[in-house]
Amino acid sequence: MYQLIDGKKTSAEIRQELSEAVKQMKSKGIRVPHLAAILVGNDGASETYVSNKVKACEEIGFDSTLLRFDASITESQLLEEVEKMNNNSEIDGYIVQLPLPSHISEERIIEAVSPDKDVDGYHPVNLGRLVAGLPGFISATPMGVIELLKRYNIKTSGARCVVVGRSVNVGRPLSILLSQKGMDATVTVVHSRTRDLKSVLLEADIIIAALGSPAFIKGDMVKEGAVVIDIGTTRVADPSKKSGFRLCGDVDFETVAHKCSYISPVPGGVGPMTIASLMLNTLQACRR
Repeated sequence: MYQLIDGKKTSAEIRQELSEAVKQMKSKGIRVPHLAAILVGNDGASETYVSNKVKACEEIGFDSTLLRFDASITESQLLEEVEKMNNNSEIDGYIVQLPLPSHISEERIIEAVSPDKDVDGYHPVNLGRLVAGLPGFISATPMGVIELLKRYNIKTSGARCVVVGRSVNVGRPLSILLSQKGMDATVTVVHSRTRDLKSVLLEADIIIAALGSPAFIKGDMVKEGAVVIDIGTTRVADPSKKSGFRLCGDVDFETVAHKCSYISPVPGGVGPMTIASLMLNTLQACRR
């Protein structure tokens, strides 16, 4: 029988720990962490994600600021707003919510964010520090996955770990984190060009799926006793839901779960941990 990796429960524990840290800061007269977010346009998923961040700040006791801009904002205007954030000493960390409108270069905006305030961990300086094994901000989703593995005491040392997906903000950072001293996993990264993907997955003690393809990983691709972490979240049309859609992970839970020792669900797995990790990064930024 598998054990469910409960991201909601673990995230709540982290938020409680952060809340205690904030109380201690207040008792010592220290300014509490301040997280800001820039939201451009009205993408539904982005709206939900940012509102959840604001709620988390309120719950923990962080200060938060949300700046909204119309989708028609120019790239140069947005760069000016980013520069204001960089120079605002009251703000410890901030995020520019992605995706941005097509006329704005996401790379230019990310590179304009001060690495010292880049609590999303997207800036090339922070990615480079991760590769070099130096302190820096780690992208929130990979950080959340590592936190789950640690808090569930899942043994990674010597384990064969397969990361499915090679994105700059999830797959690649995860492969580096898992192979670092302290985690010590033997990591393989697979992607759309991998030959005989199924045979690679069947050798994995730990599978981390981050490719954004609903129910891609089936039961016959997973060995008995494997640990499966599902990062994928794709909106799939579902008329039975009030919203008209449901969230679907990269793992076909029904056929995979019974073979696992541990498995994370979608929703309620890695998702809540992403926001908890962002809060941890913001506390780190404040303490700096």
